[in-house]
Parts: sequence; structure tokens; C-alpha cells
Amino acid sequence: MSDVQRFSHLGVCVSDATLSTRFYVDGLGFEADAPIPIGSDYARLMGLDEVDLQSIFLRRPDVTVELLAFQKPEARGDRRPRPVHHFGLTHLSFRVADVDRVAKRLQELGGQVLTDTRTTFGDGEGLLDFLYYTDPDGTRIELMRLPGP
Repeated sequence: MSDVQRFSHLGVCVSDATLSTRFYVDGLGFEADAPIPIGSDYARLMGLDEVDLQSIFLRRPDVTVELLAFQKPEARGDRRPRPVHHFGLTHLSFRVADVDRVAKRLQELGGQVLTDTRTTFGDGEGLLDFLYYTDPDGTRIELMRLPGP
């Protein structure tokens, strides 16, 4: 028997809590919990000297994502999509009924389509359709349409 009970959540650092919450809720079907203020009591856990941030848990029956909107220290980093051949988390993947419809909605919500990544196989009910997207801060999102339930 494992001491690990279950998977908890993925954390995503964001520049704008309102924009990112809307992207994940309206675009990917999450439900948002109330924002939680996080202070320097958690700085040691995060490997930082001081912390002032807002944490928003977004939930679906299949996965939970925590958005982290930092005020202190200021969030930083490269917002370009991380190449998938770099170590660490590469993308979040969602199974969708219609890649084009979801992609259009994500673009309206501040996401960016990575047009050159579109990959399709087959047609009709057997269609396999894949497309990478990014959230407003460059986190790579995979949309995939697969046959069956």
C-alpha cells in the first residue's frame, strides 16, 4: 500500500488572476473557488524570502488547477510556450468534442493558438484532431479530439 493517497492539483503562475480565471472557467469548463490570500507564512515552502499572492483553485471532476497570482515577489519568466522536449511540465491536455470551437473560444479569452501544431488523422467518427494552444501567460494547452466516449 502506498503512502500517496491521491493526486491533488497542478499550480500555474499567472500575471492576471481575473483574465486567467476567465480563460480556464469560460474556455475549459472549470469552476473557481473563492480567491485565497497567501502571505509570507508560506514563503519558506515556496523557497522565497517573502510572499504576497492570491491563490485560486479551479476545479473539474477530472483535475484541479491552482492559479498563483503573485504581488510579491513580482512574477517573472518567459511567457513563450516551453518546448515539449525540455525537462519538467510540458502541457495541460483536454479532450474536446470540437477542437475548432474550443480554440476559437480560447482565443477570445486571451489564449494564443499555435497554428503550426495542428495534427489530424482519419476523418468522420474516427477523426483524431490535435492542436496546441497557450493560456494568457504561455502555459501550453493541448486540445485533442478522439473517437469514442
